[in-house]
Amino acid sequence: MSISRATAGALLTLRVGYGVALIAAPRRLTLRWLGPAAEDAPLQVALRALGAREVILHGGALLALMREEPIRPWLAASAVGDLTDVLATAAGRRRLPRGSTPATVAIGGGAALASMALTVAVDA
Repeated sequence: MSISRATAGALLTLRVGYGVALIAAPRRLTLRWLGPAAEDAPLQVALRALGAREVILHGGALLALMREEPIRPWLAASAVGDLTDVLATAAGRRRLPRGSTPATVAIGGGAALASMALTVAVDA
């Protein structure tokens, strides 16, 4: 396995773990991002769905990696998902806690850049 595919595997594993944690404890993981709204049960439904997206998308990519199938499409989809999170946060910035938008741009944007870099670097 190439270094780029091994790196992708590590990143994908972390993303699956994040998704599982988001499903299990949405409030705890998102309070700094969304503020008191993270405590609302209806919002936690959407946050758990976001966690499920992480598990399904990155779990599918891990499965493709283990089968030695192409993972570029999976990584590209991951980057697009992260960018939509950044854009949605930027759109709602006026009602979010102070510092939430720059942090989301840094974390979500960084995750998108990592996925894009790996999309370019992986051999298939």
